[in-house]
Amino acid sequence: MSVSPSSPSVTTRPPGAARRGDRPGIALAVIVACQLMIVLDGTIVNIALPDIQRGLEFSETGKAWIITAYTLTFGGLLLLGGRIGDVLGRRHVFVAGIAVFTVASLLGGLATTGELLLAARVGQGAGAALAGPSTLALIVTNFPEEAERNKAMGIYSAIAGSGLVIGLILGGALTSGGSWRWVMFINVPIGVAIVLLAPLFVNEPPRHSGRFDVAGAVTSTVGMVALVYGFTRVAEKDWGDRVALGSFAVAVAALALFLVVEARAKQPVMPYRLLRDRDRAAAYLNMLLLPATLMGLFFFITQLLQTGYGYSAIEAGLAFLPMAVLQIVTARNSAALLAKFGPKPLMLTGAVGVFIGMAWLSRLSDGGGYATEVLGPLILVGAGMGLCFMPMSVTILSSVSPRDSGAASGLLQTMQQVGASLGVAVLVTVYGEAVRDEAKHPVAGASPQDQAHHLLTHGIATGFLSATVIVVIAFLVLLFGFRGTPAAKAKKDD
Repeated sequence: MSVSPSSPSVTTRPPGAARRGDRPGIALAVIVACQLMIVLDGTIVNIALPDIQRGLEFSETGKAWIITAYTLTFGGLLLLGGRIGDVLGRRHVFVAGIAVFTVASLLGGLATTGELLLAARVGQGAGAALAGPSTLALIVTNFPEEAERNKAMGIYSAIAGSGLVIGLILGGALTSGGSWRWVMFINVPIGVAIVLLAPLFVNEPPRHSGRFDVAGAVTSTVGMVALVYGFTRVAEKDWGDRVALGSFAVAVAALALFLVVEARAKQPVMPYRLLRDRDRAAAYLNMLLLPATLMGLFFFITQLLQTGYGYSAIEAGLAFLPMAVLQIVTARNSAALLAKFGPKPLMLTGAVGVFIGMAWLSRLSDGGGYATEVLGPLILVGAGMGLCFMPMSVTILSSVSPRDSGAASGLLQTMQQVGASLGVAVLVTVYGEAVRDEAKHPVAGASPQDQAHHLLTHGIATGFLSATVIVVIAFLVLLFGFRGTPAAKAKKDD
C-alpha cells in the first residue's frame, strides 16, 4: 500500500530544518557549547604551561608556541572556514569542524613529544576554524527575530567572553587534580555530544553557491605565521637576528600578496565590501586590538601567579574567578544596555575600564601581591571586556547581507584570534627585551631568587605598559572612527 505525499502520516521537513523540530533553547545550548569549547582551548593550557614545559621540555620562550600554534591556525583558516560553511552548509561544516577538533584533542592528550603536541594544537585550530564561523551564522538563522537574536547574542557573548577566564580556572583544576593531559581530554566528551545533538536541534540556513578562495587563505596564513614567528624569534634572540628579519620579510610579502589576491578574487575570503561600513570597520579593528591585550594578560598573569607568587595551578586558576564573574554579568546585561544607549557609549566605557586595569598592572612591583596589584585590574578588565565584545559583535553582524554572513562572522573571529596571536608574540618580545636590559643592572645585594623575581616582575610590567598603549589606540578608534549608529537602526544590506 502506498502513501500519497499529501497523507497526514507523512511528515516533511523544510530543507535544513532540525530533525527534532524548532527547539531554539537547545539549539542555542549546542551552539554556545561549541563556542565555549573553542574559546576555552585558547586559554585552558595557559595554567598547564609550566607542567607541559617540564613534561615535554619546551624552552622558556618556545612554550608560547603551545598557545600560538592553536590561535594562529584558527585565525589563519577562519576566513576559508567561513566560506566553506557558506558553500557546503554551515551546520554540516560546523559538525565536521567539531569532529576534527575532538580527534585532535584526543591526540594532544596522548602526545609524548613537544612536536606531537604542537601538531595536535594545529589540528585543533583547523577544526575550530571550520566550526567557529558557523556559530554566529547559526544564531542568526535560529533566531530570526531581532529581540530574540540580541538576547541570544548576549548569552553567546557572555559565555564566549568569560570562556577565556573559565578556561584558566578549569585548566588549574584539571592540572592540579590530575595531569596537564586532561586539558586536552576534557574536549572529547563535549565534542562527541555536540556532533550528535547538532543535526537534531540546530536549523541550517540555505547554502550559497561559490568558490573557495584557497590562495587567499594560504597567503594570509603564511603571512601571519611568519609575522608571529618573527616576533617570537626576536624574543629569543634580538632585533638583529637574520632569521627574524627574514621572517618579517616573508610576512610583509605574503600579506601584501593576500591583499592583491582579495582584490582580484571573484569570491574572496575577506570581501572588501565588509569594510566599507565605517562602524563595522572600526569594530573589526577593535576585535584585533582588545583580544591582543586580553590574551597577553592571561599569559603574563599566569606566569606571575605561578612563578612569581608560588601559586599552585588551581590557585592560579581561581585567581581569575572575579574577572570571570564581572565579565559574565556585564556581557549578560549588555543587550539591554545596547537597546537603551547604543553601542558607542558601552564600548567607550568598557575601553576606559580596560585602560585603567592595564595601566594599573604596568605598575607591578617586587613587593606586591595578588590582593594589592592584581585583583583590582582583573575586575576592571573583566567588566570592560564584557561591555565591549557584545556591541562589537552586533555592530559587525546586524546589517550584513545573507550572502556574507559566514564571511563576516569568520572575519570577526579571525580578528580575535590573529589579535590574540600577535598580542602574545609582541608582548612576549617586549618582555624579553625588558628582561635582557634589566639583567645588565642587577639589584645590589639581591639573592639569585630575588633577582629572578625582579626580572620577571619588571618584564611583565613593561609588557603591560605596551598593552596599555594598545588599549589607548582602541579607545581612539572608537572615539573618532565609530559613528555610533545603534545596531537596531542598521537595517540595510550592504
